[in-house]
Amino acid sequence: MSTRRGTADPDLFVERGFLDPAALDELFAAVRASEGRPATVYGRGDSGAVDERVRRTTRVCPPPEVEELVRRLLLSRRRAAEERFGLTLKELEEPQFLRYGPGDHFVAHQDGNTGMLRSDREDRKVSAVIFLNTQTETPGPETYGGGTLVFHPRATPERLRFPGEAGTLLLFRAETTHEVEPVTRGERFTIASWYR
Repeated sequence: MSTRRGTADPDLFVERGFLDPAALDELFAAVRASEGRPATVYGRGDSGAVDERVRRTTRVCPPPEVEELVRRLLLSRRRAAEERFGLTLKELEEPQFLRYGPGDHFVAHQDGNTGMLRSDREDRKVSAVIFLNTQTETPGPETYGGGTLVFHPRATPERLRFPGEAGTLLLFRAETTHEVEPVTRGERFTIASWYR
C-alpha cells in the first residue's frame, strides 16, 4: 500500500494491486459484458438528468454478486480511509460501474462535502475509484487512451494527472475538484463509490 502527498497535490490514498489478478479478471469480464444506460448528473433538485455536456459515460449494471464483491472489498478499506483522512466513515454508497468510450468525459466537479449541494450526496466524505483497465499511449488489448483523471488542487494552478492502472484503488476527499478527460481510444472501465 502506498500513499502520495505533496504540497501541490490533493490528499490521495493510492493502493496499487488492490484487486488481485483473479478478482480483477472477474470484475473486468462482468462489467465489460454488462448492459448499461447513460450516466446521470445531479444538480438542482437532484433530478438525475442526463447532460452529456457535463458527463458522458455509460453506467453498466453487472450481476448483484459483482456489486456485493466490490462493496466487501471497499468496506475492507474503510478503516484505512478513516486513518488516512482523519474522518469517521459510517457507510458506503452503492458502487457505480462505468464504461467510458471515445469522447466520453466528466467535466471538473466535486462529489460532495462542499456545503453547496442540496442533495444527500453532500454527505459524501471520501470518493473511491477502482481502475479495471490501464491507460496507455500506445494501443494494446483491453487498454484505453485519454480518459485521464485530473485533479485541480486549490493551492496551485497546476493540475495533477492520474493515469489509470488496472487493479488500482484511489481514494480522495469528496470535495476535491477533479475531472475525467475525454477518452481518445478504446474503453475506460472504472468503479466509483463514496464513503459517508
